[in-house]
Amino acid sequence: MPNSIIIKKKIKKFNKVISVTGDKSISIRWVLFSSLGQGVSRAKNLLISEDVLAAIKAVKKLGIKVKLQKKNECKIFGKGINGYVYKKNLTIDAQNSGTLGRLILGLLVDTPNKIRLVGDKSLSKRDFKRVADPLKKFGAKFQLTNKKCLPLTINGSSRLKPIKYSEILGSAQCKSAVIFAGMRTKGTTIIKAKKSRNHTELLCKHLSLPVTVKKYKNYEIIKVKKVKKIKKLNYIIPSDISSSAFFIALTILSENSKLIIKNVNINSSRVGIISILKMMGAKIELKNKKIYKGEKNADIKIESTKKIKAINCPVGLNSSAIDEFLVIFLVAAKAKGVSLFKDLSELNQKESPRLKWGAKILNMMGINTILTKSSIKIYGNPNLILKKKIIIRSFLKDHRIFMTSVVAALSFGGSWEIHDKDSINSSFPDFLNILGKLNKR
Repeated sequence: MPNSIIIKKKIKKFNKVISVTGDKSISIRWVLFSSLGQGVSRAKNLLISEDVLAAIKAVKKLGIKVKLQKKNECKIFGKGINGYVYKKNLTIDAQNSGTLGRLILGLLVDTPNKIRLVGDKSLSKRDFKRVADPLKKFGAKFQLTNKKCLPLTINGSSRLKPIKYSEILGSAQCKSAVIFAGMRTKGTTIIKAKKSRNHTELLCKHLSLPVTVKKYKNYEIIKVKKVKKIKKLNYIIPSDISSSAFFIALTILSENSKLIIKNVNINSSRVGIISILKMMGAKIELKNKKIYKGEKNADIKIESTKKIKAINCPVGLNSSAIDEFLVIFLVAAKAKGVSLFKDLSELNQKESPRLKWGAKILNMMGINTILTKSSIKIYGNPNLILKKKIIIRSFLKDHRIFMTSVVAALSFGGSWEIHDKDSINSSFPDFLNILGKLNKR
């Protein structure tokens, strides 16, 4: 089967109700927390993607029984917070998942044996020093390739000491790894963290763990004490807003179209895309809001938007939209005026240098941009209709480059040849299937 698709026509108008697959961040965290739980944890609507399957394989290597069932259901047979049993010279493969690779290091901070962590070609280019440095302060030892990247080896300590850690990057992965390490350490670990995704903290609260969060204007103070027991965790995983983002953008950019996406996680640390697009004039409503195990969920209603406004994007929204900026850039391409997005160097810490790729895709479409190491200025064209051929070859296994390119092709026209189709298996294997439902009459 070819690892590319050809798109030669814009999408026709649609009025549909869809559901997207389970939230990836919550799915991976459910696997990790459940592996530490006492008893059998059950999940429904678990995202069955390469990243989540890598998390399942990892905890199985640590001696935890996992049973995958039909219809995205799963059971994990936890043995308690000290229940990991594994052989010497163990290797864990995080594949393409930065979330798994970084978070699991916090769980291994007291491992008596060396454990080797590896990843695929893309993950092996990403910075792991940013998580190894704070974990070293607990007492763990690390060996990293070129002092920064995978593969790495961790050797934990039986005499962990609590730390004070300032997280200034807005990285939920680094913050979560330190929380997990603090849960294994006597005393109180104190984290001063720039605001970022808080799924880990919400799960700690739901599980009544000794983790407290005090919120301030620009940061949070998180205190973590040693955890003795974690109860089992039954969870119905909500839909992923990062996956929903592609359909939100497609609807905004399409003509005379309407869409409802059911039961999406709208955690306040994740909804930057909605705030940004509404500032640009997009018609987006949140319906049937509810709180489930501390997480906010809702149906998202979207309508086509004829007049899109340019934006000077507030940097305070960056962390809550960090995975969605590629499609936000697409919407800005159709805006009247010049849009500016600043302080986005963190985008280049993802599966690929996404800030550069965002500019590259827009330039290939005929949209002018000015790019720096951390910002992009986009000169929108409300009348843009493509009639040329565009070939997207990233080969970086970055699912968001592939899906963003598909949205661009269906929204702006032209003839597109988009490679690296298999990349969607890491986060959203059903993307093309759900997209097909929008074209059904």
